[in-house]
Amino acid sequence: MANTVRVDVVSAEEEIFSGEAEFIAAPASAGEVGVYPHHAPMITTIKSGALRIKLPDTKEETLIFISGGMLEVQPGLVTVLADTAIRGHDLDEAKAIAAKEAAEEVMKNKASDMDYAKAQAELTEAVAQIQAIKRLRKQ
Repeated sequence: MANTVRVDVVSAEEEIFSGEAEFIAAPASAGEVGVYPHHAPMITTIKSGALRIKLPDTKEETLIFISGGMLEVQPGLVTVLADTAIRGHDLDEAKAIAAKEAAEEVMKNKASDMDYAKAQAELTEAVAQIQAIKRLRKQ
């Protein structure tokens, strides 16, 4: 059996993934971070993007879209506490494109700073979802 680390991905609603992995890549706030077994302990915030989990003894990666939260690495355990987490195959490209267009429209017709900030956050999340969908298609 391959050298692995336990990975738990949890959102506010449910546990999304729990199992062994050879490697994970997460969209940390300061840039993408990769974690192999025996990684040094750390904790970091995460931003919207694709969480990639390399399963043992396969070439496949499991893709999970995450938006906000924390990533914690401990000996033998990686925990992702995400504000939002959606399995790659559950992502809806049409919905993400519609959300992107709606956010761009609100930003163009800026009514208030609060509306603009909210639209900007929604735009960032929609673009990250679209990128995750494109990455999933390449697999």
